[in-house]
Amino acid sequence: MRKRVVVTGMGVITPLGHSVDALFQAQIEGRSGVAPIKGFNARRFPTTFAAEVKDFDLKKFVPDCSRWDYSGVNSRFSAAATQQALADAGILGMKAIDATRAGVYLGCGEGIQDFDGLVREIAKGYRAAERVVDTAAFSSAALKSFHGEREAEQEMHTTAGHLAAQFGLEGPNYSCLTACAASSQAIGEATEMIRQGEADVMLSGGSHSMIHAIGVTGFNRLTALSTNGADPTKASRPFDLTRDGFVLGEGSAMLVLEDLEHARKRGARIYAEIAGYGSTCDAYAATDSHPEGRGAIACISAALADAQLNGPDIGYINAHGTSTKVNDRTETLAIKKVFGEHAYKVPISSSKSMLGHLIAAAGAVELIISIMAMRRGILPPTINYQTPDPECDLDYIPNVAREKRVRHILSNSFGFGGQNISLIVSEFR
Repeated sequence: MRKRVVVTGMGVITPLGHSVDALFQAQIEGRSGVAPIKGFNARRFPTTFAAEVKDFDLKKFVPDCSRWDYSGVNSRFSAAATQQALADAGILGMKAIDATRAGVYLGCGEGIQDFDGLVREIAKGYRAAERVVDTAAFSSAALKSFHGEREAEQEMHTTAGHLAAQFGLEGPNYSCLTACAASSQAIGEATEMIRQGEADVMLSGGSHSMIHAIGVTGFNRLTALSTNGADPTKASRPFDLTRDGFVLGEGSAMLVLEDLEHARKRGARIYAEIAGYGSTCDAYAATDSHPEGRGAIACISAALADAQLNGPDIGYINAHGTSTKVNDRTETLAIKKVFGEHAYKVPISSSKSMLGHLIAAAGAVELIISIMAMRRGILPPTINYQTPDPECDLDYIPNVAREKRVRHILSNSFGFGGQNISLIVSEFR
């Protein structure tokens, strides 16, 4: 019989706060974390706003943070979230557990993106009169400024390595980057490792920021980002007829997943149980999901089967809900296909209406919000929902949080390239 997997610790760094309680309070109050971009000069971009992490200082979380002197925000955000999660679980320092049975599985983005520095070096080799780059001059200047540790931070696996070394996690160590589904996939795969007895404890979640010149350029060229900058707080409008794209966010969320019997033996507090995991791929296009929602339908169905639940057992859905025309329509279609008439009875909301889209870190943050909703008996709203879309005609908890006790919650993450992950968390009994 497979082992049961429970959540015993959680930590976050987000645009809506640097703790789980602060994040959830902002969600139920319907506060937006979106504002004009301060991290770089976005004045000439079609999109000039995002949901940035504010007033972050790693020293407030990790006493000796010298390990991250040359790290990008991905690693730094994850370090702070991990410190919170391990302390919350009561295993910071690893004295209560076998460190060789405690691992890491992250859905994490790329490292440092020092584009200003790159431009400066290119400029040294640019012959303006001829409009060509002198590659020898550029290479010479770049070599002088090369920094080995900063270059190593370009690799996404360095974040998981940092966490293992800093916090003494000597078990399995993995990273994945399956676009917007990455941290949810990491949690699902970490759950499977514990179920199969490969580890007792797994630190899992994600960390990411694409709020930089290349990230915004890429999504603008895909016409995926909202350009509705008149009031940035109202730009993310999931399921609303007037939505015009998603809003970038950044941050990190970490969960401590644990074998139930292991958690019981050490007297751990249990937040919830990871009951179901579904994973599929649309195998359709590089960016778009399948218009008939085939991958999403199969994914949700797989998670329900894994949890041994039926559609009416689900009391709330935390939707992927990006605020793009295609995603919101396709996710709504998938929910209808799987849940039938119950689709019109189950409340649904999008955390991205307030948080923006944290890309690789999105799913883990949204799972933590789902767990808090179940524990507190209050469901966060979808803010900025004003104009119903005939193709999106379900109950999206418009604008105001709703009190409701639920036992099982579905959290969806559907990434670029058709990566689909559905997780089901259940009240622990």
